[in-house]
Amino acid sequence: MAINNVNNNGVSNKAPLDNAKVNQQNQNQAAQQQTVAKSAVGSAPRQDSVSLTQSAQQLSQVQKRSAEAPVNQEKVDKLKKAIESGEYRVNPESLANKIAKMESEIFGKS
Repeated sequence: MAINNVNNNGVSNKAPLDNAKVNQQNQNQAAQQQTVAKSAVGSAPRQDSVSLTQSAQQLSQVQKRSAEAPVNQEKVDKLKKAIESGEYRVNPESLANKIAKMESEIFGKS
């Protein structure tokens, strides 16, 4: 003799469970948990690294030196005023020579 739904007077509001579906869901969850656990254990933590080329290192050094260089603010102000008033004149030959000298110092060419 079987007793069913004793408290509900024989009436059930719940649909019957499909054991096959429940088992499949449990298996899928277990497989997912195993995959996550394996990936967490099997892989070492990644370490990021950065390497700079020699040119980038040189540029960084030049920037540091220029930031530390003293500034003659009086001369800067005088040049600003001359440029704004249109009195500042550039000597193209002198400028070209200075650029060539600077490049040879930076790149080590004669």
